[in-house]
Amino acid sequence: MKKIVLIFCSLLMGLSVMTGVQVHADSTSSNDFSVAAKSAIAVDASSGKILYAQNADDASTAIASITKLLTVYLVYKNIEEGKLSWDTKVSISDYAYELTQNSNASNIPLSKDEQYTVKDLTNALLLPSANSAAVALAEKIAGSEPKFVDMMTAQMKAWGITDSHLVNASGLPNDDLNGHIYPGSDENATNTMSAKAVAVLSYHLLKDFPEVLKITKQTELPFDTNGATKTTLTNTNQMLKGYSTTRSGVDGLKTGSTSFQVDCFAGTTNQNGFRIITVVLEAENPATDNTTPFTLTNQLMNNVYGSWTATSLVTKNQPLSTLKNLPVTDGKSDRVPLVAAKNITAVVPYAKDGSADKDVLSLKFNHKKNTSIEAPITKGQELVTVSASVKDKLGYLPKCSAYEFPLVAKHQVERSNPIKVLWNHFVTFVNEKL
Repeated sequence: MKKIVLIFCSLLMGLSVMTGVQVHADSTSSNDFSVAAKSAIAVDASSGKILYAQNADDASTAIASITKLLTVYLVYKNIEEGKLSWDTKVSISDYAYELTQNSNASNIPLSKDEQYTVKDLTNALLLPSANSAAVALAEKIAGSEPKFVDMMTAQMKAWGITDSHLVNASGLPNDDLNGHIYPGSDENATNTMSAKAVAVLSYHLLKDFPEVLKITKQTELPFDTNGATKTTLTNTNQMLKGYSTTRSGVDGLKTGSTSFQVDCFAGTTNQNGFRIITVVLEAENPATDNTTPFTLTNQLMNNVYGSWTATSLVTKNQPLSTLKNLPVTDGKSDRVPLVAAKNITAVVPYAKDGSADKDVLSLKFNHKKNTSIEAPITKGQELVTVSASVKDKLGYLPKCSAYEFPLVAKHQVERSNPIKVLWNHFVTFVNEKL
């Protein structure tokens, strides 16, 4: 059966690789589908809901240049904190320059006599996966690569990931670094992380700094435009427009190579009303044309969009059927109607009849239905937070548990006149204390 499904997936991939058409859940169910790789995962980029998982907790998996997603996260974080700007100039150390001479490592030409902007180096890190750019940025931010690695590890721990093993900012194995290795690490060590951990990293990168997609969606970008090493950067992501494995909607994120062929890919696409993140690590038998992880990712995306769908929970300015209003104390109105501040959708599996299976959703409120709100209340005031979670075995990424959204007051409720307020409080006192 498994072989039949894989053959069928391949045929569907040939039809859908250019457009990303939906494959229905009954064609490639999660129970039958598998990815020809050591591990894989797919998650909803909005909530962190896991939509597919295959050996996703194996922290021994090599992630290679996918590491650079964590490096770039810390670049964005330092810019946000005002410690860097996109125009900050970065010098190239002997170590970073040596890497540009390593034919086994992906790189771009860099000069020791020139300084480069953070923007140019970030573009070089993300598109052609320049290892020297990763080192230069790490040294600029932390003073040295080992100190930067400590920052990387601390960031992963802050996200609830404690089993990642990081030894450098580029993802290269230590034996390619000419002795510039993390203190105490083995000379053959490399960065390892589970597919779930990569998904956590990608989730936070997109959540905190969604503007990164403006870079990762580019097939080409100029580099060092007015400098001696002027060149054009080419993206290694072959799911972008213009490649044989292109897929509509894909706009990121990063490739990785544990050998001479690309065999890892953390991707993202926005289709059918919701964005997903996919991770494929250590693909089996990677092809010399480097298409394998993209072909597998396409199959995984087909499976996810064929098994899950975005469904409306409530539309903007409309009430949620399970909590339409709340009682009001000391107001000119006894109750305040609640509405959604915006359109709210959740990703749920398809039911057997092809409809969205809303029955899997569990709603929780941070405010009891019969507990009153004290007036005055302003229009649009957030009064209740709703958590909508899907209950299944796949669960959520660490520190993610549900879709959360507020319910707000539909209109204002003015406070009653002082005499009525005093009387209400007297009645309450009598009922509760006497």
